[in-house]
Amino acid sequence: YFVKVAWAWTFWLLLPFIAVTTYQFAKSKFFYGPTKSVLMVLQRLSALLVGTAIWYVCTRLFMYIENLTGVCSISGKLSEPHQLYATKQECHQNNGIWNGFDISGHCFLLSYCALMIVEEVAVLEGLSIHQNSKLRVVVNGLFFSLCFLTMIWVFMILCTALYFHDFSQKLLGLLIGLSAWYGTYRFWYLKPLSPGLPLPNTPLSSKKYSYSR
Repeated sequence: YFVKVAWAWTFWLLLPFIAVTTYQFAKSKFFYGPTKSVLMVLQRLSALLVGTAIWYVCTRLFMYIENLTGVCSISGKLSEPHQLYATKQECHQNNGIWNGFDISGHCFLLSYCALMIVEEVAVLEGLSIHQNSKLRVVVNGLFFSLCFLTMIWVFMILCTALYFHDFSQKLLGLLIGLSAWYGTYRFWYLKPLSPGLPLPNTPLSSKKYSYSR
């Protein structure tokens, strides 16, 4: 059940983290005024709307594929036609077992959430909040919460890999999660008409290189 609402946990922790860090970065590093800083926050928060859309579309697609490729097996009713149960829900309502190609939604969502968190928290390497101790406590609390959540997601990916789904279903779910991350943070978010990358709007690899210098 905790994994089934994985996007909700990720969403509600990233929402205040992105809002606070983006606003502080816009004011302290770019010297934006309050209005422009708020607009920058809204632009960055739209990444969560994109993530929500990706989660919704992919999970619906996985359910559609499972319904399309599955058949219902009912104990004691083997002679009953399979076409009477067109969906997994109908099959379960009649105490049946649905056998279809079930792409691992856990591998997809957990990998995407973990990578998204890693991208967003990287902004702390260039953010200075020493002047405000209360704000530092808030940001650090959100940061450690997101790190702890990422550890949970990685652990649950391991559990899924060991105990659930076929290899092809897990691999496909993981590849879709990686594609969702790459298509947003490594491609679309580099474009002007997008939520943009975490400030200062450079890829994670470029940030690490510049900070090391």
